[in-house]
Amino acid sequence: MSNALSTTTYNDTMRALTGNIESYIQSVNNFPVLSREDEHDLAVQLQQDNDLQAARKLILPHLRFVVYIARGYKGYGLPLADLIQEGNIGLMKAIKRFDPERGVRLVSFAVHWIRAEIHEYILRNWRIVKVATTKAQRKLFFNLRSAKNRLGWLNTEEVNTVARDLGVKPETVVEMESRLSGQDVGFDGYSDDDDDRDYMAPAAFLTHDSEDPAAAIERDDLSVQQNQSLHSAISALDARSQDILNARWLQEDKQTLHQLAAKYGISAERIRQLEKNAMNKLKQAMS
Repeated sequence: MSNALSTTTYNDTMRALTGNIESYIQSVNNFPVLSREDEHDLAVQLQQDNDLQAARKLILPHLRFVVYIARGYKGYGLPLADLIQEGNIGLMKAIKRFDPERGVRLVSFAVHWIRAEIHEYILRNWRIVKVATTKAQRKLFFNLRSAKNRLGWLNTEEVNTVARDLGVKPETVVEMESRLSGQDVGFDGYSDDDDDRDYMAPAAFLTHDSEDPAAAIERDDLSVQQNQSLHSAISALDARSQDILNARWLQEDKQTLHQLAAKYGISAERIRQLEKNAMNKLKQAMS
């Protein structure tokens, strides 16, 4: 993918995030899922011709997948729109490196790149995410740093004095003092294997879903496709077969073969045959 192509697709995708986040999510969920064959053909076009339209057609159906992953990182206090934006960058990096001849779906290949970009964004913001989140905490941030440099750890009387001078609660002073005293730690922990210091490195807090997001998205998409195929197959049946299936399987108060036989003026065995034929047609359409 050329630099011009990367820039164009990036700008088109990021522009959608400037509006309401819920509208964006609703919009990306409306893009139809690509079949394996369509995905392969588009990836080949992009790889061989740097086709801008092929890149766009690959990106848009996978934006919902980025949203799915980004939602797993909302607990860090970072805007969901920012997490999605970073994930979209990872998606585009994945598309740039995707080899359609390896027989792997893009959604499975891209999960590593999407997570990597989101992780990098979280790490860049790790120390500033929740240091000062309320008006009182922001007021304390600079004033308390100066007070601690003079006094060291504050005792109860000093805490009350600072709280009174700054017009905040003593509990807020204690909480901010603890935050300001925290030390940065390595993402993966200490490199010394003999170090037995007990702490939780940032890596321990990153989301780890029991189910791989790629598998979850593929499962949901398969369910949608199966439902669509089922509705199409039922619509292709004649009216009597549709009515028989509806009466026998879909209604809450299901009818018997004899009730349907009386309705259509034929034998119960004939109703059973019509039902069986209709079911076979549905199975063929779903296979």
